[in-house]
Amino acid sequence: MASFWLNPIPFRALLILLLLHLSCLFNNVAAKHGYSARHSHHSHTSNRRLQRAYIALQAWKRVIFSDPNNFTSNWVGPNVCKYTGIYCTAALEDPKIKVVAGIDLNFADLAGFLPDELGLLTDLALIHLNSNRFCGIIPQTISNLSLLYELDLSNNRFVGPFPSAVLSLPMLSYLDLRYNEFEGPLPPELFQKKLDAIFVNNNRFSNVIPAILSGSTASVVVIANNNFGGCLPPSISNFAETLEELLLINTSLTGCLPPEVGYLYKLRVLDVSRNKIVGPIPYSLAGLAHLEILNLAHNMMSGLVPDGVCVLPSLSNFTFSYNFFCEEEGICMNLTSRGIAFDDRRNCLPEKPLQRSKEECNPVLEHPVDCYEERCAAGGGIFGGAAPFGPAVVPAAAPMLPPSIAPSST
Repeated sequence: MASFWLNPIPFRALLILLLLHLSCLFNNVAAKHGYSARHSHHSHTSNRRLQRAYIALQAWKRVIFSDPNNFTSNWVGPNVCKYTGIYCTAALEDPKIKVVAGIDLNFADLAGFLPDELGLLTDLALIHLNSNRFCGIIPQTISNLSLLYELDLSNNRFVGPFPSAVLSLPMLSYLDLRYNEFEGPLPPELFQKKLDAIFVNNNRFSNVIPAILSGSTASVVVIANNNFGGCLPPSISNFAETLEELLLINTSLTGCLPPEVGYLYKLRVLDVSRNKIVGPIPYSLAGLAHLEILNLAHNMMSGLVPDGVCVLPSLSNFTFSYNFFCEEEGICMNLTSRGIAFDDRRNCLPEKPLQRSKEECNPVLEHPVDCYEERCAAGGGIFGGAAPFGPAVVPAAAPMLPPSIAPSST
């Protein structure tokens, strides 16, 4: 199965564009049967929503300062549905009214900023601005886009705090803010929205993220390459019913990996590499029957690599290099026999090549971490909670298999 992380533009975006295209075809057929624009009471000159769209797009064109590919060269005149990258369809409440429902300027290499007038485009269902050079802050008027379903602002130069206006969008399902210059904390409301995907990686987000309670429906959460700090608390289990991919790479995480990660029974990808996580691998990970990729590399983890993880039925890639593991249990000593790609370099594993020296290993192995005594400072967790190993509610459908009944390799 292709990773959402590697292919972030979901299939539904293509479906929406297809529906827009089919709507245009329907309008063309209707015109051939006597329902042409000249007989309609909703022509471009009388359609107030297209007039507002014209005002908005012309205001936007005026603040696009670089267009090397002449992408917006035909943004001229009131017929905005003919503009490159602009998609129109019938209004939801009246099929006779045409509205601007989509903007797709991906890879247009445009430079400029987003004007307040974008708030006039109240019929928009999707905005895709991936891989341009837009800068500045996101206008608060975007909160007017009550039908917006997808917002992709990735690979630009936007700055400022998290654009809080997006939190008021009732229909928003897909949010991609990665590869920008946003900074400061992430608001807790972000993880309480009914979003299918959250991409906020490769920004300048920092500080402690406040606690969340419940409500997230995200299947993919990527907050890698920021500077959050703190530990991963048990409230991560609130994502159990939907979460399939969790990437926390290089986010300055500390503390132990909580056993509640094992409640994320739909998880296929877990990557917490390049942090400062300590302690052993939780035995609860043996319950992640759908897990395909597990990356623990470049942390300070130690102890046993449990057999229950190595025999996971879907596991295809297990990376735990650059830690301080000192023992591999059962089949973990021969992952090649299961066809699992692995990397166990730079640990403290006896009789394995390319390991750390005794001088490096002894100070860590002589002081093992007790994760049930370790506590994060108050408010120190990414997804909330002062103590990362306090009690958490276990989802009813989440399988928790102890090592004795972990899936076998046969």
